[in-house]
Amino acid sequence: MIKHFINAARLRTLPLSVSGIIVGSALAWYDEHKNILISLLAILTTIGFQIISNFANDYGDGVKGTDNINRIGPKRAIQSGIITPKQMKKAIIISLIITFGFALSLIYIAFGKDHLKLSVLFILLGILSLISAIKYTVGKNAYGYSGLGDVFVFLFFGLLSTLGSYFLYTKNLNLKVLYPAISVGLLSVAVLNLNNMRDIENDKIARKNTIVVKIGSQNAKIYHTFLIIISFISSLFFTYFFINKAISYLFIIAYIPLFIHLKKVYQIKNHKDFDPELKKVALSTFFFSILFAIGLLL
Repeated sequence: MIKHFINAARLRTLPLSVSGIIVGSALAWYDEHKNILISLLAILTTIGFQIISNFANDYGDGVKGTDNINRIGPKRAIQSGIITPKQMKKAIIISLIITFGFALSLIYIAFGKDHLKLSVLFILLGILSLISAIKYTVGKNAYGYSGLGDVFVFLFFGLLSTLGSYFLYTKNLNLKVLYPAISVGLLSVAVLNLNNMRDIENDKIARKNTIVVKIGSQNAKIYHTFLIIISFISSLFFTYFFINKAISYLFIIAYIPLFIHLKKVYQIKNHKDFDPELKKVALSTFFFSILFAIGLLL
């Protein structure tokens, strides 16, 4: 049974989820605010949020019937019957408790007893993140069914993840951090967009009105190109105006497979062929965050 829950956690999504934490932490360390414990707890908390989101997505789409025999991607746990909705609910609750424990520990290490207002603010942000992770597909008003999934991913996996982690170290916000945060957010949205391009026909039947369903496959490809190119420009802008040392451009290497990927996207005719591209973009985003961090800290 444990291996079924591990599969339902979708481990391949975890590197993408920590990309914003890596970038935000690297920026803080570059600004001489170093704390390895904050780094570790931030990563563990983010992984917890991602697992909760994956469990909730499996549950929400499973009970709604969106995950069915027509779905192109990997079979989900509830869809295949290896985990019941009741068991998945229990797994979500347990994951919530563990993740909230990590989050409280992170907040205490970052702010201690001297910044009570900041601690309360981040606790509220943590609760909001947990609610948002669950409400993506769960409930009658699940926002993933109204085309708002892209907004959620950009805000939480891009802006909040990067800016929030930077703030945990420094106790302040710097406008320069916004540019790499935008890059991470747009690349994360690109992963979701690929997922939605793959599932467009089944989502239409299930009345899951993603942006791809609303604008159509061809426009979704144009939108996809926009996401990746703007993310590249944003990081390039940041590096040129705020760092501008040769090694800080190392992140450009991560965009080589992404630009090759864009050509592949325009050639795809069969929706199932979007599935392999998901992994490419997710891993490229993680690769970007690592190279970005190396470029800053060396």
